[in-house]
Amino acid sequence: MVTVQNENFSALQICMSGQCFRMDRCGENKYRLVAAGKYLEITQQEDKISFDCTQEEYDNLWNVYFDMETDYARIIASIDREDSYLMAAAAHGKGIRILHQDLWEMIISFIISQQNNIKRIRKCIEQLCERYGEKKISDKGVAYFAFPTPKALANASVDDLYACGMGYRSKYIYQTANSIYHGEFDLEKLGAKEYDAAKRDLLQLYGVGGKVADCICLFALHKTDAFPRDTHINKVMKAQYPNGFPFERYGENSGILQQYIFYYDLENKKYRNNI
Repeated sequence: MVTVQNENFSALQICMSGQCFRMDRCGENKYRLVAAGKYLEITQQEDKISFDCTQEEYDNLWNVYFDMETDYARIIASIDREDSYLMAAAAHGKGIRILHQDLWEMIISFIISQQNNIKRIRKCIEQLCERYGEKKISDKGVAYFAFPTPKALANASVDDLYACGMGYRSKYIYQTANSIYHGEFDLEKLGAKEYDAAKRDLLQLYGVGGKVADCICLFALHKTDAFPRDTHINKVMKAQYPNGFPFERYGENSGILQQYIFYYDLENKKYRNNI
């Protein structure tokens, strides 16, 4: 067990932020996650976070995965105090961190995310993992499934993917998996490229549009200047920033601020819908 203290870490907010789909709540203040072929349980009491793993595993994997070395308090402190909306969004979602996730997994996950909601995305990904992922047993005896490899999905038929609930996205997944598995698209080169170049390359993949490419850049390649725009973000931009979001001020932190905005808007919608 490894315990750290951080005021800018909320397992709940990370879980619900729409950037990862294999993390869920499994008890009071307790969460479980499958990532990088590993199973992890997290317990949080206020700003104390306990990772159920060895110190070595934490240092080599989870410390990087959760971006623990980045000072999110400093980023929040850089927000223009006259921007009341962004100040409120950051205060509400200050526990969100931009995760260092697997590139291949994020490509498929965000293809699945198109015209979809978080609950259904989670279900689709779990069905895909259970059918095509390797079954593993954690050190605690918990059975789980790793994310399917490009080979596994390339060898699936489009009809098989439909049967997993992928819908029209089945052909996107199939063709993208084949493109990567057969070496037509090289994932290894993307990380070293600047955001704009990486996004241009991702747009070559079948079924990857601008918003999906931005999500992959932000949540897998950690290009924190990427700023994904869906219908929710576009409405916020129109209402709160009619003259444009101040990208020149926030630069490489723009994507982090986007997550605060996305989560704040999502939570406000939940509140309004329950009135």
